[in-house]
Amino acid sequence: LEFRRVLFRSTIPVFLTLEEAILMLETLKSKILRTAPAFFAMFLFWPSVSRAGDDPLRKSLVKIFSTLQNPNYYEPWRVGPQENVSGSGCVILGNRILTNAHVVSNSIFIQVLKDGDSKKYTARREFVAHDCDLAILRVEDPGFFRGTRPVKFGGLPSLKDKVEVYGYPVGGEELSITEGGISRIEVINYSHSMRNLLGIQTNAAINPGNSGGPVFNHKKMVGVAFQGYNGAVAQNTGYIVPVQLIQRFLAQIRKGGYSPVPTLGLYAESMENDSLRSYYGMKSSQTGLLVSKVTYGSSSWGTIKENDVLLALDGYPLSNDGTIRPRKGMQLNFTYPLCLHRIGDKMTLKVLRDKKVLKLFVTLKDDARLVPFIQYDRDPTYFIMDGLVFTPLNANYFQTTKEMPPNFMPLYFNGLPSADQKQIVLMSHILSHEINKGYGSKYANLVVEKVNRVQDRKSV
Repeated sequence: LEFRRVLFRSTIPVFLTLEEAILMLETLKSKILRTAPAFFAMFLFWPSVSRAGDDPLRKSLVKIFSTLQNPNYYEPWRVGPQENVSGSGCVILGNRILTNAHVVSNSIFIQVLKDGDSKKYTARREFVAHDCDLAILRVEDPGFFRGTRPVKFGGLPSLKDKVEVYGYPVGGEELSITEGGISRIEVINYSHSMRNLLGIQTNAAINPGNSGGPVFNHKKMVGVAFQGYNGAVAQNTGYIVPVQLIQRFLAQIRKGGYSPVPTLGLYAESMENDSLRSYYGMKSSQTGLLVSKVTYGSSSWGTIKENDVLLALDGYPLSNDGTIRPRKGMQLNFTYPLCLHRIGDKMTLKVLRDKKVLKLFVTLKDDARLVPFIQYDRDPTYFIMDGLVFTPLNANYFQTTKEMPPNFMPLYFNGLPSADQKQIVLMSHILSHEINKGYGSKYANLVVEKVNRVQDRKSV
């Protein structure tokens, strides 16, 4: 009776009495029951374009199941435990699957599941670009691709453009679609490779499991979701690998290989200070960056000199704060043009040297570091002699030990290679044995400087 009163107050004209309303409902109830089979049949087969299952983009979506086994860089003869992770991906032309590199890095077994299916197919990695966090998977069984649809690529979106993120994040098994806008386009740090490359920021929700999933604007793919901030750090902040880097990756693998985004290998500081500009003879119309250091063996080594003022890069004039403007309304870090090149390309630079403007050319090379960033899909190298363990120092070592020894911090952040020192070799620890008794843990994490009293770092 209470339910009927509520319904009466909501839908029955006020001039009816309660008893009349109840009688009307009883009559309506009997009619509904007599027509229920036909009613529900009509409902089930009624066409609706708004249902999620009718979204043609779903035919491009893939869920990825990856079993990883990370190497142990502290005890390099061991391997870590197996871990199961999941991510997202999409079908592209050529019966391939595009996803993030970090979804399948150090993987030993990969399976894929297309949207709406229940059968998992075995996949293998075909190409991986760790620097821009992209990977291509291949499924040998052609049955996997029946009913799928490769994505169509769009262009670089603009600020405030609306995007949709497709993927399989935590919190459920079915496809998730989140919407948001483009809030920022800039050169950002990629957590997988620690490289600074072009990235897109969005306020669309991107959570663990979204990694590798396509991001659409007007039904065309404009990027791949790949990382986001912890909610305690920033809210509604996710990042997308832009389509420019994806197309660069695909263009290279069509030729059978991939080379990472090159670097210039120089350190520079702003020229916003008027006294500094005057000291280096800059005119009021000139803007640029002061080169403070050139890395040995890098792209700039032997061509660019310390105290050069970098005025233009690849035809883009540099501002005094180190930015360029590749298109109207966009301001990016001066390293952006490198994202469009590959190793071996020639790049044109304009510099001010001794108050004279010079046009120079550099051959682009890979990143040159004394202590390499994180490396994937490769086993660590090591040497054991009398229980003393020797291994190169890299970011993987810090990751495995979970702590960076204080004496290594300057080497990692500020160490530069030189003609006689291209890497750091550690005596990481000692395996206790009769032959090395008395050495103990105090000899762990030491940098090797001489071998047999000879300092020959070229051979290290």
